[in-house]
Amino acid sequence: MTTRNDRAGQKPALGAMLEARSVALVGASPRPGTLGHRMVAEVARSPASPAMHLVNPKYREIGGLPCHPSLAALPGPVDLVLLGVPDAALAGQVELAARRGDRSVVIFGGAHGTVPPGEAGPGEPGAGPEATARLRDHIAALARDAGLALCGAGCMGFVNVGYGLRAIGYAEPDPLPAGPVALVTQSGSVFSALLRTARPLGYTVAVSSGQELVTTAAQYAAYALDLPQTRVLALVLEAMRDTAALRQVLEAAAVRHVPVVLLTAGRSAAGRALVTAHSGALAGADGAWEALADAYGVHRVTDLAELADTLELFTIGRRPPPGPRGGIATVHDSGLERAHIADLASDLGVPFGPIGEATIRRLADVLDPGLEPGNPLDMWGASSKAQWQLTESLAALADDPAVAAVALAVDLVTEFDGDSSYPDALAEAARRTDKPLAVLANIPSAVDPAVAGALRAAGIPVLEGARSGLLALGHLLAHGTWSPPAEPLAADPARQERWVTALRAGPLAGADAFRLLCDYGIPVTRARRAGSAGAALAAAAGLGFPVVLKTAEPGVAHKSDVGGVVLGIRDPAGLTAAYRDLAARLGPRVLVCESAAPGTELSAGITADPDLGPLVVVGAGGVLVEHLADRVVALPPVDARQAGRMLSRLRVARLLAGFRGRPPADLRAVAAAIAGVSAIACELGGELAALDINPLICGPSGAVAADVLVVPRPGDGPQISGAWRLSGRSSSGPVRPVPRR
Repeated sequence: MTTRNDRAGQKPALGAMLEARSVALVGASPRPGTLGHRMVAEVARSPASPAMHLVNPKYREIGGLPCHPSLAALPGPVDLVLLGVPDAALAGQVELAARRGDRSVVIFGGAHGTVPPGEAGPGEPGAGPEATARLRDHIAALARDAGLALCGAGCMGFVNVGYGLRAIGYAEPDPLPAGPVALVTQSGSVFSALLRTARPLGYTVAVSSGQELVTTAAQYAAYALDLPQTRVLALVLEAMRDTAALRQVLEAAAVRHVPVVLLTAGRSAAGRALVTAHSGALAGADGAWEALADAYGVHRVTDLAELADTLELFTIGRRPPPGPRGGIATVHDSGLERAHIADLASDLGVPFGPIGEATIRRLADVLDPGLEPGNPLDMWGASSKAQWQLTESLAALADDPAVAAVALAVDLVTEFDGDSSYPDALAEAARRTDKPLAVLANIPSAVDPAVAGALRAAGIPVLEGARSGLLALGHLLAHGTWSPPAEPLAADPARQERWVTALRAGPLAGADAFRLLCDYGIPVTRARRAGSAGAALAAAAGLGFPVVLKTAEPGVAHKSDVGGVVLGIRDPAGLTAAYRDLAARLGPRVLVCESAAPGTELSAGITADPDLGPLVVVGAGGVLVEHLADRVVALPPVDARQAGRMLSRLRVARLLAGFRGRPPADLRAVAAAIAGVSAIACELGGELAALDINPLICGPSGAVAADVLVVPRPGDGPQISGAWRLSGRSSSGPVRPVPRR
């Protein structure tokens, strides 16, 4: 029995599901309030008028339609089977549908439970004469073997608005508005909320995919993306499934300039990386999603409010003009709210457009005395010409080439005196510009729904929240800036074979770990092993003072945590004293390391994600690597240009630029080192559980790896009990790479 979803074989079945011409409703019921009654009512509302075959042995007819005792009693196969039956009956119904040649199934129930001994197939988990298999695994195996598309389990069904099919078990608005949004959500609650929202989010297709036992979000999204009416793709996902297909869909959307808005929840498998590897800890629960979204220009949102505002802006809003990207402009009727929006925009990284002198003069001619022209703009002066002033202010800002989108940032409250200055001014300004124009409401609960509805009907989005609205505007500014991922450098077969062989032989010794980095063009400090005070002195004489001394005892992964690193040792006496202390506390084995020139400490590494493969992780380094939570995660390949963009997103980027008299770091050298880490990921990612460089010391003379941990993938070699790490940092002296053997 197959163990993975054959996407090529699923495609015809998926089309039959989403564009079904015949539907069997198993568990149909005449009793109001039941799932069986609701699914009959909803399918009956389908504009496509599919042939309906009701199935329930309790009834001979329901609502004037004949009711069959079993699927087996139907005259032939159907395109779609809706299963509104208890979990205990699911396996039998799926098996029957498979035998009949039906094309697809929707399972509303959660499919909890197990399959009795002997009923699981030979390839299923838990199969065996005395074992039980999970019901979900059994159902998935049955459907895959038969080539059935399967929506669910634990789902709400789907609506294909463009085709005219309502395959749902819960009452939703009728009719549902057609529009450009394709929605695929693993959450049934989000499915219903977005279908019932007052926002004008018209749909091509909306799918509640549930547990995705067989058919995945990526497959629904691929179908939707092929519809010419789909111009926005909304994904709400708790788990990353069918990753290869998902990446294909996201790349296709990026190439076609279709915005993808993604909300994720739950924990990525990246968080289960080995605890000894900082790269896994840094990538954490969210690194895989971050890397995936960044690789394909996906607009990743953090909550449902941001999701709704962003979808509305992309759905009914305009796009910024082509060319260099500008910032936003906002107009306010409150000085305090203007300052509030300015603070929020700064916190969120949403830029204001730097308006020119011509715009400033134009605004000055419009505003009341005492009001200062600028962006953001407070235009409230209690003038009798307020509507005209507002219209002219919005139009002037929209005409400025540095402005990509304009928002009227007001509360949009109910006006009890009937004043309509704001909506009238917005409508007039919208006629005078092709740039995006929106309302940025500060307090969602204060928004007048009638006014908001009229504005939306006129094509003016109403963003319901200062924070979520600003973030949505930020997504609008960023759209269209995606560029294809870097092409991987041609692999060096000899180098690759050399290090694959070494990694499969077991943990790399310290010098070998540094040689690995050096082989990929990453500068490193030198280090020598010692097992006595005399050997340590001899090593230091070869390296030259100052040196760093660290314990090399197996099992000590984080040397700094146990006082196992001594920095800045400048003479033989200091080295002898430091060695005696380490030997007495931790053991005689040590490393004598070259001191690196001072600089800003970063960490750079690789973590193996079960879904996406190797990820490149860059963050703040040193002993605070896991405490600052300052990191960026990317899919390899990462070239120097992308590495520079990763660095710019770190909070420590300002330290790399130089501070308190310290010279700036050589950013080209830092980016080159990160690109070297990416090359390791591309050539050796399948052999690595993790790789950490911490610290990567970045200064004006370049970037040097002073500490490295290499963790081979378990299973290809001996299991690691204690990995070699090398550390050498601070003080002064030239940085020289480890010579190659």
